[in-house]
Amino acid sequence: MPRTATRAPTPDWTDPDCPVARTLDLVGDRWSLLVIRDAMDGARSFTEFQRRTGIARNILTDRLRKLTAHGVLAQRTAPSGRRREYVLTDAGRDLFPVIVTLRQWGERHAFAPGETHSTLVDQHGTPVPEIVPAGADGTPLGADTTQVRKV
Repeated sequence: MPRTATRAPTPDWTDPDCPVARTLDLVGDRWSLLVIRDAMDGARSFTEFQRRTGIARNILTDRLRKLTAHGVLAQRTAPSGRRREYVLTDAGRDLFPVIVTLRQWGERHAFAPGETHSTLVDQHGTPVPEIVPAGADGTPLGADTTQVRKV
């Protein structure tokens, strides 16, 4: 199903024809991904994001504005009615497999053997299985079995 672009092409794109480059232009810095990670984990307020990430207020303000402007987050009135909160949009929730894949890569390559780290589990407490891209026939895909076709 086709998706609606979150932003029309601009001269600011790193590589206007590459979906990877455009995605990185929108969410590719560490602070944006940590804000998205924490939103997926239930953070909603500016204070929660700052406490969880340790990010400086000015940088957090910038990232929240950028993620909101590009349709990854939306602002709404909190249930208390006193504050605004940030929630993931459909586009933001679509980043879940990206966050899981980054997490799984980190589990394999960013920790020494036996070093403790957090684990992502499903609602039953079972660790989330490794995400592996697969072709239409179910065959696992990798860098050696795929290619970019410029259109």
